[in-house]
Amino acid sequence: MKKSLLIVGGIFLSIIIYLVVVYPSIYYRIGQGNLPFLDVKPMYKFNENLSSEKIIYVAMGDSLTYGAGVDNFSDAYPYLIAKKIAGENQSVTLFPLAFPGYKSTDLTGNLLSSAIAAKPNIVTIMIGVNDIHSQVSLSDFEQNYQLIINDLKTKTTAKIYLISLPFIGDSSLMPPPYQQYFISKTTEFNESIKKLAEKNQIEFIDITSDTIETFKKPGDHYSKDHFHPSALGYKLFEQSIYEHLR
Repeated sequence: MKKSLLIVGGIFLSIIIYLVVVYPSIYYRIGQGNLPFLDVKPMYKFNENLSSEKIIYVAMGDSLTYGAGVDNFSDAYPYLIAKKIAGENQSVTLFPLAFPGYKSTDLTGNLLSSAIAAKPNIVTIMIGVNDIHSQVSLSDFEQNYQLIINDLKTKTTAKIYLISLPFIGDSSLMPPPYQQYFISKTTEFNESIKKLAEKNQIEFIDITSDTIETFKKPGDHYSKDHFHPSALGYKLFEQSIYEHLR
């Protein structure tokens, strides 16, 4: 009996040690990726000499909107979307309002004021991955997000799109049970974002369903940190988002 208890205790202790050691190693390995710091301009203009009415597109978010993982912002999904909207006959100005590490609360201050000042026609918001990894409560996240929506709805005439959080972190970076845990948290936050969209009668774009199976696994859709997308990964985001813009 005593021997059995010692075995069970040893197994339990081993599991605890594994969990304690692996969790911080995820963030250490992300940091070791040493991704390039992008030179993101305050605005980008497409077909600016056309006489047609300009479309102002504001993209709000964190490192995934900023384009962390690529060498040039021209490979980030907001740039790809703006370029596709512009085509050959439409004048578009893109304001990328995003930065690595931003959480929902970071979009409620000066960044939100800048979004409103741009007088946008289109606003996309993808925020929440850092809230999850910083263990921000769902209620605080919802409160921050609602503040953003309120100001955009009352102070602009923009078409607002809430983009679901893509799952990021391949199986080589996030061994069991951590990948499953973060998938669960991503699902929980996405359900909240969808409910906020329905409550406020604005558009919800689900890119997670289109990309999660790909982003669970290692591949050339990831940058070298196995967390942030590569140019191919951002292209997948752009394709999923653009087809839902109306």
